[in-house]
Amino acid sequence: MSTKASMEITYEINNAQPSVDQFLSLLHRSSLAERRPVDDLACIKGMRENSNLLISAWHDQKLVGIARSLTDFHYACYLSDLAVDRTYQGQGIGKQLQRLSQAQPGPNCKLILVAAPAADSYYAHLGFTDNPRCWILEPDQIITG
Repeated sequence: MSTKASMEITYEINNAQPSVDQFLSLLHRSSLAERRPVDDLACIKGMRENSNLLISAWHDQKLVGIARSLTDFHYACYLSDLAVDRTYQGQGIGKQLQRLSQAQPGPNCKLILVAAPAADSYYAHLGFTDNPRCWILEPDQIITG
């Protein structure tokens, strides 16, 4: 499925899968490369291939935005990556990627994300509720107790 918006941006929902190189390039052209394992190509490939909801934004043939989610389509949709090319930011592409991400699962499904520290005010003004109960266990940590 694809939809058109102004600026001739085309949004693809689980279609037009970007290549690993396109995904990696977008991470570098956005602010996400700072917080993603961009030097681990196997991990980047797995991230792209194993998402079950991938919404991409295209200007002509160029990938300019992506919303990569993991979801059960009924209760929780975890928006793992939201990236927009810096030269395309401020045009509503990120907001449209989130709207499309929220619209895909069922009506009772929550959209959940972990924001970068600098993005707190961005998500708050969109209507997201801040939730301090996120916990992270790093790969080199072992569950104790």
